[in-house]
Amino acid sequence: MDRMAEVVLDSKSRNLQQFLTHSKWNACDVIDHVARDANELLGDDDLTGLIIDETSFKKQGHKSVGVSRQWLGRYGKVDNGQVAVFGALAKGRFVTPIDTRLYLPQKWTDAPDRCADAGIPEDCRVFRTKIELALKIVAHARKNGLRFGWVGADAGYGNGPGFCHVLQQMGERFVVDVHCDYHVYLENPQPYIPERRSRTGRKPTRYRTDVTSCAVSDIVAAADLAAQPIIRLRKTSRGSLAVRAVQVPVFVWDDSSDSVDGWTLIATQTLGANPETKISLCNFSAGTDFTDLAWRQRQRYWVERTFQDAKSECGMADYQVRKWSAWHHHMALVMMAMLFMLHERIRHKELYPLLTCADIENLLAHFLPRRDVNKNEVINQLEHRHRMRSAAAESHSRNTERYISLIKGVRY
Repeated sequence: MDRMAEVVLDSKSRNLQQFLTHSKWNACDVIDHVARDANELLGDDDLTGLIIDETSFKKQGHKSVGVSRQWLGRYGKVDNGQVAVFGALAKGRFVTPIDTRLYLPQKWTDAPDRCADAGIPEDCRVFRTKIELALKIVAHARKNGLRFGWVGADAGYGNGPGFCHVLQQMGERFVVDVHCDYHVYLENPQPYIPERRSRTGRKPTRYRTDVTSCAVSDIVAAADLAAQPIIRLRKTSRGSLAVRAVQVPVFVWDDSSDSVDGWTLIATQTLGANPETKISLCNFSAGTDFTDLAWRQRQRYWVERTFQDAKSECGMADYQVRKWSAWHHHMALVMMAMLFMLHERIRHKELYPLLTCADIENLLAHFLPRRDVNKNEVINQLEHRHRMRSAAAESHSRNTERYISLIKGVRY
């Protein structure tokens, strides 16, 4: 906050801190407003996707809301940090986040005092998996009037049939990635409960099938992607994105009921010496264009780029807050900034088709008025920083002496 106040005219770090941490404005209302404005720019009942993805924030200590040792996908390891699930509207290369849910590990929801200290509302102190949070984002997007034709997600959400089953029950079309060891059936498994073989013993209650399942990686290998024709999906900064693709009708069964879903497996593979293969399940109608399905599968790339922009140019990961409200206030402000970036890129797409968020940030830094532009102001800020450092050093010294005195008192 001190560094921000040094630049922004007529601002004070204390006021900025109050606005973020203690002010009563409703972050959810602001995020909903951002979502509706984004819908005006990107909403479409067919070409727009609602992409679900999560991102992580590495943090120190244990008091920041939701912080825990957990898998941080951004860093590729288990570490201390926060994880949040986001929803983003995506239409072509234009994407912006429109909702978020902070993930609370069970060690948080099992500690009511800890939740109270972090200011977590009573109705949010319930453990919910990331899949449950993602489904809440989808349902809330529809309630908020957003227009999108399909839901996309990575294999973290497609690691079991539950996410896709619920989406289908909600009436949503989806293209969801799955891991290579995910099992499906090439023919209807026709589950049944076996007859009791004798008069004694318990009556069978579990469903079974006589059809053998197979891993999606085996299906893709049998389809021989390398022999498939090349299709071009979209332009990139390095030419067109060309892939080889295959689609196979499959059946998905969750082993717990007689309900079987007939979906489509789609696999795409990039060209080159180190090709990347993506495997997804989708429930689009049988007549859907093959290239269209492959294009939708590859739209998640833009969401990953959006997180990069949000963290690099809009400060998504640059915060030091502990409370629930402060975290959501920060994310609401980041979404507002990303919406502004989206608006400017769309507004200038004809004149500057390659305009990026970094370009916009550089323009703002150059043209917006700044406080630190004259010698006196720069010197005043330097002296203020030195006073703050001196006060921090004195405080640390006092705490150290107090701790030493306490130890000596215990010893003697």
